[in-house]
Amino acid sequence: MIDLRRLEALVALHRTGTVSAAAARLHYGQPTVSHHLRRLEAETGSVLLQRVGRGLRLTPDGELLARRGEEILALLARAESELTASTSLQAGQIRLAAFPSAAATLVPAAVTLLHERHPGIGLDLIEAEPPEAAAMLRAGTADLALTFVYPGQTEPDGVTVTTVHEDPLYLVAPRGVDLSTGPVDLARFADTRWVTGCERCRSELLALCADAGFAPEIAFASDDYVAVQSLVASGLGVTLLPGLALRAHRNPDVVRRAVPGAARRIQVTTYGAPPHPAAVDAVAAVLTEVARA
Repeated sequence: MIDLRRLEALVALHRTGTVSAAAARLHYGQPTVSHHLRRLEAETGSVLLQRVGRGLRLTPDGELLARRGEEILALLARAESELTASTSLQAGQIRLAAFPSAAATLVPAAVTLLHERHPGIGLDLIEAEPPEAAAMLRAGTADLALTFVYPGQTEPDGVTVTTVHEDPLYLVAPRGVDLSTGPVDLARFADTRWVTGCERCRSELLALCADAGFAPEIAFASDDYVAVQSLVASGLGVTLLPGLALRAHRNPDVVRRAVPGAARRIQVTTYGAPPHPAAVDAVAAVLTEVARA
């Protein structure tokens, strides 16, 4: 393997023409530069230098290696500059996976705050439900994620989660249904058809209805909270929706009421143990701040 210090000595000789000038450029003594050049020839097994009078000039192999060395050293300098910019939060591009209602509510405010604090950091948003987001984190196609989990549901192996918000669940019914008196009792809707959402949401709906003493009749299922509200508004059933979904879109033809004790946890999720890159931590910090606010 070629030692970078010896490659630097060859490149400096190529640029300056003499060992003394190369030494001055690198802030080395002449004997140090001469030593690096001799060792480079030994490492590569090539004749890189030819003595001409009291000086040295590069052979064709030396010229070739010096030109490639310039490219290598330039790429290394660029990589160091980019890493320095990323570490100091002057630059970076972070891939965030987020479920739809978080993408519509939390992410815009987080992007605004991120731009105010760290304008050099960019954010690529990928819409994904929690299981898909976890798979993307494992595969390295996302850097962090906004996910949610209901009580009793487990997390995939290898992820680290920070709970940032308790998102309450609401019973959503067609306009005209009176939800104004007393706490919501799901058993009141035991004979009503239900509309449900994603698989995780469906599991929680079934669990809450079971606690209320009945098994709901599922008439429709959709991952789209806009479509779910439209189905309810049309009188085709009732549903449970989390607060973020109702913040993202509120159909004027539905009514809602919080279900006591029912909520999902909103989480900032990463893969693997800390420490994480500084830009990832910066994005996680603004997501946390926005969600808790």
